Parts: sequence; structure tokens; C-alpha cells
Amino acid sequence: MIVVATEDFEVYHGVVQELRERGVDFTTVEPGADLPEEATVVVTAGDEEWSPDGVDVVRADPGEPRPAVDEVVAILRGGGGRTVVGIDPGERPGVAVLSGDAVVAAFQVPEEEAAETVRREVEDAVDPLVRIGDGARLVGARIVDEIDVPVELVDETGTTPYLGSGARGMGDVLAAVNIARIEGEEIESRDVEPTPGELTRIKDRSREASEANRAIDEELARRVALGELTLEEALERHRGDGGE
Repeated sequence: MIVVATEDFEVYHGVVQELRERGVDFTTVEPGADLPEEATVVVTAGDEEWSPDGVDVVRADPGEPRPAVDEVVAILRGGGGRTVVGIDPGERPGVAVLSGDAVVAAFQVPEEEAAETVRREVEDAVDPLVRIGDGARLVGARIVDEIDVPVELVDETGTTPYLGSGARGMGDVLAAVNIARIEGEEIESRDVEPTPGELTRIKDRSREASEANRAIDEELARRVALGELTLEEALERHRGDGGE
């Protein structure tokens, strides 16, 4: 049983709301009071010194209750474990955070927010690991370059499950969960060169975004593919060179 015991109203409100949103059962007591016999973990505020014997104690930050609840859920599901983040790269990467074998958080974010999401999720973790799928090479390479965490490259073949009725849109997140559970090859970066097809797609996108219906040139498309320029910056340079 989870017991919430704190005199800090902000901590109490934040932790209770997180637990309710996840459908996790809990009870509350006053700090220092006797605990229920079935109590296994107590959540209290970081500055409260109460440490009851015989149970795990998790201390919550009033401004960030979720990490404490993540830890509580991981304890109940088998106790701690390494924090592993799985990433299914793409236009909107799926990101899954596992503590041991428990999935404690999941996201689907725009490509440009993926690295920041990972940094936030591993900020307080001990010895975290990121596992990223080997698809969407250019997106994956940019994410790897933007995070300072050990990374493994995973063969993502077969990681996206069949999605039944009502599960549309969840594929990337579920793939990220599966990727997090597969051992990969440790890497420090991904040195990739855009393929002709990738450059063609970028030029097509630039034509659609151009007021004059003209595509950027090959070199600008390559710089967009490598993340050196945004599509908007490439179009601006194209206009400045007389392309529009």
C-alpha cells in the first residue's frame, strides 16, 4: 500500500493528483502516525525528516511531484531498476521511460522537442540509458547529438505492434516501449548522409511552402536534412539568392 504522509499542502496535492490520474490506490496519514500494516512505501516532502522503519520512503518536490510518483510505482512493481528511455524516431518521435521493467512515462512530441524531453526525464536518474531505433536516420542522428547520456542503437524491426480498434496513434509510443527493452549497440553519434530520396522529399516540402512554387537547391536541402538549417531558413536564403 502507498501512504501519503506530509504537512506540505503543495506536495500532498501534487502527489495525490498524480496517483489518482494513474489509478493507483493509496491512503493518507499524518506524519508520525502509525502506518497501516500493509504499508510498503511512504511519500512525504523532501524537507520533512520523518523516516518510518520497515517501509521505503520517497521524498517529493512540491514543484515536481511526478518523479516521486514514478519512483513509488516502480517500487510497487518490483523495486527500482535502471532508468531506460526508448525512442522511436520520426516526425513525432515516441518516447517511453522505463524504471526497471515498469513504464513510468510516455510521450509523443515534435522532433525538435525530443532531446529536451529525454534530458528532463533523466535529469535525476542514476546511470540512465537511452535506446533509440535505427529508423528515421536523420531524426535519430540529431537526437543523439543533442543528448549527453549513454546511447544504444537498436534494430527496430518488429517493434511497432498491431494496433486494434481505438489504438490509432499509439504505435510510435508502444514501439518506444519495445525499443527500450531491446539491447543495442553503444554509439556516440550517427554519421549519416542524406539519401537522394530524403533530399527530394525536402525539396518537395520547400516547393509547397514557397510562395513562388519553387524548390530550394540540392545543397540547401542537404543542410536542412543534416539539421544545419530549418526549412524556413533555407527558403529565406533561397529567396536572397534570387530563387524567388
